[in-house]
Amino acid sequence: MIRHKSAALALLACSFAQFAVAAGPASSLRTVAEQSGDRRTGRYEEVERLCPAFQKQWPQQVRCFEFGRTPEGRPMLALVASADGTLDAASAHRAGRPVALMQGGIHSGEIDGKDAGFLALRQMLDGSLAKDALKNVTLVFVPVFNIDGHERFGRWNRPNQVGPEEMGWRVTAQNLNLNRDYLKAEAPEMHAMLRLLGEWDPILYVDLHVTNGAKFEHDISYSVAPTLNGHAPIRQAAVEVRDELMKRAAAKGSLPLDFYPSFIKDDDPSTGFAVSVGPKRFSQAYWAGRNRIGVLVETHSWKDYPTRVRITHHTIISLMEMAARDGKKWLAAARAADAEAAKIGGSTVALTYTNTPHVRTIEFRGYEYERRPSAISGTLMTRYNDKKPQIWRIPLYDEVKPDITVSAPLGGYVVPASHARMVGDKLTLHGIEFRTLTQPLRSEVEVFRATKAAPAAATFEGRSVFSVEGDWSKETREMTAGSLFVPIAQAKSEILMSLLEPRDPDSMVSWGFFAAAFERKEYMEAYVAEAVGEQMLKKDPALRREFQQRLEDPKFASDPSARLDFFYRRHSSWDERYNLYPVFRVDAEPR
Repeated sequence: MIRHKSAALALLACSFAQFAVAAGPASSLRTVAEQSGDRRTGRYEEVERLCPAFQKQWPQQVRCFEFGRTPEGRPMLALVASADGTLDAASAHRAGRPVALMQGGIHSGEIDGKDAGFLALRQMLDGSLAKDALKNVTLVFVPVFNIDGHERFGRWNRPNQVGPEEMGWRVTAQNLNLNRDYLKAEAPEMHAMLRLLGEWDPILYVDLHVTNGAKFEHDISYSVAPTLNGHAPIRQAAVEVRDELMKRAAAKGSLPLDFYPSFIKDDDPSTGFAVSVGPKRFSQAYWAGRNRIGVLVETHSWKDYPTRVRITHHTIISLMEMAARDGKKWLAAARAADAEAAKIGGSTVALTYTNTPHVRTIEFRGYEYERRPSAISGTLMTRYNDKKPQIWRIPLYDEVKPDITVSAPLGGYVVPASHARMVGDKLTLHGIEFRTLTQPLRSEVEVFRATKAAPAAATFEGRSVFSVEGDWSKETREMTAGSLFVPIAQAKSEILMSLLEPRDPDSMVSWGFFAAAFERKEYMEAYVAEAVGEQMLKKDPALRREFQQRLEDPKFASDPSARLDFFYRRHSSWDERYNLYPVFRVDAEPR
């Protein structure tokens, strides 16, 4: 038994470095991480060097390409690898060939995926590991997604993470978190990624992270989607992926989790955990919403860098072997899910989920800890003793149920010409089908009028996030030529509804894109409202009775503005578009 932690870490780093050296065919393709025994990680110039170097080493099996530019002008690079030379998306689609897309560095301080990915790719190409994987699967590897953040390099950029010595920053140069941007799609980097995903349509999308949080022995978690919701064919495939990943990781000596290990109450292990269906701002939930398999891989931040790179590497190899064996079966499941998604019109759709009361006690591999008052923060804090492993018997809320639900429109959505370009640009980024109306339209439609609409107290991801209350009801509206019709009968109907259903937490309404629709722009001066009110009371006995009833409410009776507003809202000058969401629902395609 090695009694000293430093000696154990040194031995582990050395053994993994030797394993990495033995695996490589050429020293020019070894990363800074390999050469340093995973003490350090390279700067982005290393990706710019290795990407073409891999193509030069294997010109028939690898293509290095740029798929975008960052705000600071850096090239966004990807490698595509295939043993049979299927190196473009069109060829892969024609051949019915499964595609896996794996990315590192969406949060660039969490850079395990870059170093593990280069090593795994080289070993698959030289045949030392998973030698048959690339015969059956095309791999698209994005070493670093958040490149500008990667180059904000320094020590302690991740103070709750053990290694490497220096690393990049969590967010982009525009201070945006890319793993909150999948649906609102504002960052230039996300525009590039969505175009890449749309072009390749990978059946498997793997996002490689490092988690934050408490100290415990578990070293990796897999959040595979859709396993708790989604259409049955792809959900079953995702469950099988999750379960086999867990077995493979355990066989390699890991202590994997099949849920994201975030305490219900921050910093309090006794509160336990809860499974969840994440909103589509997150990578794996977004890709599941497109009826494909999304995998969020989270190594544990308190494990040292050699350990984290090693288990990330094992995960990449496992997923590629599984994709080589089952990828065509997953593609069939995705096609079946697409067909189901195109038929959701009129059905009840869950926009959000919450946990049921169902709970079970799990044995979780933690450390001895105590909760005691802190002289620093002035509150109870958890202190861990990571020299003393301890089994925690804690709750896991392991079931979910629909929370916010809505009936899907029978026909689809109509976006008035006034907002067609803004909405159309988003739909195009997500690969959602729509057409432009060439003739004016007057029709009965469903409209959403907010009974409450308010921005959050603070911005989030640079936007004034909105919450709205209300429901859909029938009205007759006129739409000019240039409006958009967006059919619900399409494979990406779930993404469409998340964007356009106002109560979805990732809708364009929730992200504040329609904030102006909920702002009052015209007013009636008080002295005018006084005169108008007097005239209305004289002419309308029913209105007079209603006003008298309202005066029985002391709060209303004592509020001059509310009393005057009572009359203004009933006057012909009232803005009928106030709190009207400028997207409508229809029962059939406009003709």
